[in-house]
Amino acid sequence: MNARYLLVVAAAAALIPTPVLAWGKTGHRVIAAIADTQLSGLARAQIEQILGPGESLDEAANWPDEMRSAPGDFWQKTSVPWHYMDFNGIIYDHAPPEGDALQAIERFAAVLKDPKASLGDKQMALRFVVHLVGDLHQPLHVGRPGDEGGGKINVTFFGKPTNLHVVWDSGMPDNEQLSFTEFAAKLERHTSNQQLIDWWDINPRDWVSESAQVREQIYADLPQPKKPAGKIRKGEKPLPDVGYSYVYKFQPVMERQLQKAGVRLAAYLNALFAEPQPLPAR
Repeated sequence: MNARYLLVVAAAAALIPTPVLAWGKTGHRVIAAIADTQLSGLARAQIEQILGPGESLDEAANWPDEMRSAPGDFWQKTSVPWHYMDFNGIIYDHAPPEGDALQAIERFAAVLKDPKASLGDKQMALRFVVHLVGDLHQPLHVGRPGDEGGGKINVTFFGKPTNLHVVWDSGMPDNEQLSFTEFAAKLERHTSNQQLIDWWDINPRDWVSESAQVREQIYADLPQPKKPAGKIRKGEKPLPDVGYSYVYKFQPVMERQLQKAGVRLAAYLNALFAEPQPLPAR
């Protein structure tokens, strides 16, 4: 199998529709790592009791995405709409019958505050809350109806075919090739005390409206299709080229969304665990 064949296969695979994820593993871990530095002592103690020894907040952050490969209707159907939300404009109205990310985070927050909920239910709820706060800050997870959060918008990222959602999912977060701990530390250093105060918000509907505004900026500033070098194949259409100028403009926007998500995850968890709660027996 030669290198040219592998390159063609890889390019084709990039255009195959895949389940929409948010931020990728790096982004979710960055958010959780930032939040971990802002937890109150009471919140931290209760979170550690629920997760148990050996599971950190950044490990919990990717669990809901990892479980999407699990068999069964719950993971393959029921929980799928809980990772995103679609609506036009920037004002959210209501969830569809199958639910969405905002409805899910409110549901799982209620489980965490329910003294009758089992430990297993609280573990699932906590992992989902950590994950969904991140999802709601990924602008293309607060998407427009019909295009899978930019998943149907084909682009090239530094010359390689992909789609707009993947660019925001993992393309830009992984662009500097930092580990999640390095990336989180960088963002923490660049978060001022005033920003921490301004971003300390526990209302998910506020986050959604902000993300929708960023989403509109992303769609408005999509690069024009660029004619590929060389001869164009029959039926081939030029794709918007997302490269250095796009990253220069939107990398700070993406990083700000990660910073806000980390701060707000801490704020949300601190509010949920503001009072001691009885923990069900293991």
